Amino acid sequence: MEDPKIVIPLLPQSTLDTIKHKYLDVPYCEESAAQVLDIYLPETKGPYPVIVHFHGGAFMFGTQRDINLVPMLRGLDKGFAIISVSYRMSGEARFPAMIYDAKAAIRFIRANAFHYDLDTEKIGVWGPSAGGYIVSMLGATNDESVFEDLNMGNASFSSNVQVVVDWCGPSGNFLEMDPAIRDNGFGDADHNDPLSPESRFMGAPITTIPELVKLASPCTHLKRNLPVFLIQHGEADPIVPVQQSIAFADAIIAAKGQVILETFSGKGHHGNPWYEEEVMSDRVFEFFKENLRK
Repeated sequence: MEDPKIVIPLLPQSTLDTIKHKYLDVPYCEESAAQVLDIYLPETKGPYPVIVHFHGGAFMFGTQRDINLVPMLRGLDKGFAIISVSYRMSGEARFPAMIYDAKAAIRFIRANAFHYDLDTEKIGVWGPSAGGYIVSMLGATNDESVFEDLNMGNASFSSNVQVVVDWCGPSGNFLEMDPAIRDNGFGDADHNDPLSPESRFMGAPITTIPELVKLASPCTHLKRNLPVFLIQHGEADPIVPVQQSIAFADAIIAAKGQVILETFSGKGHHGNPWYEEEVMSDRVFEFFKENLRK
């Protein structure tokens, strides 16, 4: 597998210009230039419930301000603060650094909520693909200190989240992706390749580290104080097979957690056109509204 040179387009400047209240490239930690977030606030009065977005990009590329943020920004008109987070990717760091970053970002948001009129009791997370994995790990590891590096700042604040929306994340087990792709009959069964995004993310060919891969699965950590999950996945996804979401939903149910799994016949991976249909994001905003702590 060659190193892909993929660039995800950024949000148009015209889109940013329409948002009156925004704070861009705010550092939430000082270890890396990648550890920044963007804060977008509604024009209504706060305190605002918070949706925190983690971008996709195969753990290798993408930014907190790429074009895939478009559906999430619709939440501003519905009274949500939208915070989009950048994190260290596999060219710079390995698992579990991205999870440390995600938790540090949530702690930073709580620590600085007063400055932005945020409601710290109403924090949900949302991500597509690799971002879906990150938000799934965030929710699965509420109160699990092993995935938290408190030296990254704001150690007295919680990184727990109340609601998770996972869009087509590889949230089952990385080693189960290629068999599922072959069973489905479409897509490239190359996730076990030594240079695959998952192998780069883990720091070694995933076939050589099955126990570490198991540790990296959100399914392994569903123990206590779980958030409410909404998982949405296209049944014709050629990149992350839908079986990943089915396995994760089954694990949440086995752990006596709350989950809604919605799969879509004939639909592929996230992005244009169908993930950006307003019916999709409206469903998500409805879910956040219903399930964020009152």
